[in-house]
Amino acid sequence: MRRYPVSTAANGTGEINGSFRTPRGRHIVRAKIGAGAPENSVFVRRRPTGEIWSPDLAAAHQGRDWILTRILWLSGRERGINRLGQVDTMRRHIYIHGSPDTVEMGRPGSIGCIRMRNRDVVDLFDLVPPYTPVDIVEFGVEDADWEQLGPLAGPIRQAVFVGEQGVPAEMEWDRWDALSHHAVARGPDGRAMGTGRLLPDGRIGRMAVLKEWRGKGVGTLLLLHLMEAARQRGIDQIALHAQISAEPFYRRFDFVPNGDEFIEAGIPHVLMTRRLSA
Repeated sequence: MRRYPVSTAANGTGEINGSFRTPRGRHIVRAKIGAGAPENSVFVRRRPTGEIWSPDLAAAHQGRDWILTRILWLSGRERGINRLGQVDTMRRHIYIHGSPDTVEMGRPGSIGCIRMRNRDVVDLFDLVPPYTPVDIVEFGVEDADWEQLGPLAGPIRQAVFVGEQGVPAEMEWDRWDALSHHAVARGPDGRAMGTGRLLPDGRIGRMAVLKEWRGKGVGTLLLLHLMEAARQRGIDQIALHAQISAEPFYRRFDFVPNGDEFIEAGIPHVLMTRRLSA
């Protein structure tokens, strides 16, 4: 796993052609361009110009939108949202690409593409094959103890586990909440939409995402965040009780079943584990 800072569009998010905004939703890497090129190689219309970016070159071509080193050309997967017509990501030429070292990451600044540092885009380019899924989302995760995040996490768990799945309320709330590390995902409007917790012994649990936000990458972001929290705490192996319906999701992140199926709160589960050093 890797985590990289990026810079998206100065105009914000949007899918319309000519908006100079970064498109949202589910995408794939449709093409990889620039394999083996030196760092800071300049590309125009996806072709190397033979130039190597430098401060002097930048001074001679002020205002040029620099696309450097590697290109991951994105294609939308959602018809009418980021694919076909006036919202087609690929026809808008939206890339993940390298940028001059002078470009600030972590703040919007592009004209639609996703900018990365050159060394980071080389690393990413070598890791992912064509057709790798790419989710572009507008949310973030914060983590803290139950005293701070309980007011946000509690209603999500109430809605998902108690309301939707019929888990008895007296089983949902336990002593581990006060002892665990909690994470909450917030949407672009600041509203909480998903949660999970990491117990002191390395178990991940109470993973819940509100119905309207499922399938948009919220669960992935929460899981990766909790896995990173475990790694930072020196935990070598993590475990979770996965509902049978969610087993394929956790397999994507190298969790493997460990033992037989069992019933918890009236719902079939399986113990799944993963070594963080793997």
